[in-house]
Amino acid sequence: MSSLAVIKTRANVGIDAPQVLVEVHITNGLPALAIVGLPETAVRESKERVRSALINSGFEFPCRRLTINLAPADLPKEGGRFDLAIAIGILAASNQITSEKLANIEFLGELALTGELRAVIGVLPAAVQVGKIQHHLIIPKDNANEAVLAKQTKTFIADHLKMVCDHLQGELILQECQSQDFPSITLTNLLDFKDVVGQKQAKRAMEIAAAGGHHLLMQGPPGGGKTMLANRLSSILPRLSEQAQLEVAAVCSLLPENQGYTLDRPFRSPHHTISQVGLVGGGSTPRPGEISLAHHGVLFLDELPEFDRRVLEVLRQPMESGEIWISRAKQKVKFPASFQLIAAMNPCPCGYYNDNSGRCHCSMDKIKRYQQRISGPLLDRIDMHLILQKTKLNDMKKTTEKIESSQCIRHRVEIASQRQLERTNKLNVQLVSDEIEKHCALSVDDANLLWKAVDKYQLSFRGYHRILRVARTIADLAMSDSIETSHLSEALSYRQTTVRI
Repeated sequence: MSSLAVIKTRANVGIDAPQVLVEVHITNGLPALAIVGLPETAVRESKERVRSALINSGFEFPCRRLTINLAPADLPKEGGRFDLAIAIGILAASNQITSEKLANIEFLGELALTGELRAVIGVLPAAVQVGKIQHHLIIPKDNANEAVLAKQTKTFIADHLKMVCDHLQGELILQECQSQDFPSITLTNLLDFKDVVGQKQAKRAMEIAAAGGHHLLMQGPPGGGKTMLANRLSSILPRLSEQAQLEVAAVCSLLPENQGYTLDRPFRSPHHTISQVGLVGGGSTPRPGEISLAHHGVLFLDELPEFDRRVLEVLRQPMESGEIWISRAKQKVKFPASFQLIAAMNPCPCGYYNDNSGRCHCSMDKIKRYQQRISGPLLDRIDMHLILQKTKLNDMKKTTEKIESSQCIRHRVEIASQRQLERTNKLNVQLVSDEIEKHCALSVDDANLLWKAVDKYQLSFRGYHRILRVARTIADLAMSDSIETSHLSEALSYRQTTVRI
């Protein structure tokens, strides 16, 4: 005599959540339990957790031969996320619970030896996928804060295996995760541009970068305000759409140490000692790196030349494609990486070259080696290059200018961003060649001006396109349908090659 039960659950591959079928087959024979289907160590160990959880929840563990298959067999399975599905499969196959309601329900959760449910990572991507096929999902209560973001999915939460079984038997109705509106993003916890005195050109550059999603490199002496400006960029970025908020939260859900989910644009500022794996992601079981954690947000690299050059070079491909592929022996995983790079650097090792203070004593060879730590191809991918001068204390005391708050700047940025989305359904930084030709057309005189600048600064064709994208953003901020000479001239001023020896 044999019995078979099939339970649905979800694996975790990047930010995808492919469906996994837990097939439980019980036959006569010597008591044994085998798990097949490419399980990792944590999955193979689940048989001991499931055995104790079933017994301590008041159920019987079948003293027969159990074979559990996790299909598809070629998909790697890791973690304790399959424990609940395996336990339900064993109970259904041994007729301890009815299987009538199992066809449209999926299960995720790790089991404690007592039968309590523990949180697992990657629940949000699974909840989104479950909702697309109109299934229900049962998860641990501690995962409710992320599952609730999948508003189209009917998700139930439980503390214990016994509660799940009572729900399936109709003896108890589990609490449902109630959908909630995405909270609006406020500036209350963000640094404000009204704290920045002076640096008018720099604030203008930050506004342009925020409006078009452009990468920006700031070069200047210590104390020039580079870090202060970068830390305030998030306060003027346009609000995320609901889909983008879900993508940001989905990446956060893959981190075991994550304790909460923000719907704001992320701001990541890794230390310059970071490794390649820390920046792009990786590991035997691939996890997202800083560039993926900055998805739809800002990646701020302070003291850019201090980063290992090999680490910086891995930025080149994701800066173009907006995604990163991590290949390992067992699997190849894709993570999103549509980030906005904001970088800051000094002009020389001591930081005071070309500031007219006479404090720099670095040799020309030393300055050249310092600046050449950043490769030409990486610099070519940065849309805007800005040279800052330190604001003098006397000028700060005498200033009478009205300093705009982040809220005022953000209003203009959102209007300009909305113009871009209505025109091409994307920000200007993402325009491709055909779209640039169509939406960034120049007059004959302006085209000649641009080609002279390209020849003078020895810019690549990529640099040529980036100038046009920035000019289009400046025109959008000016509410202009076409790129005027003033817009192009300002864009060119941000493309002059960073000071080099």
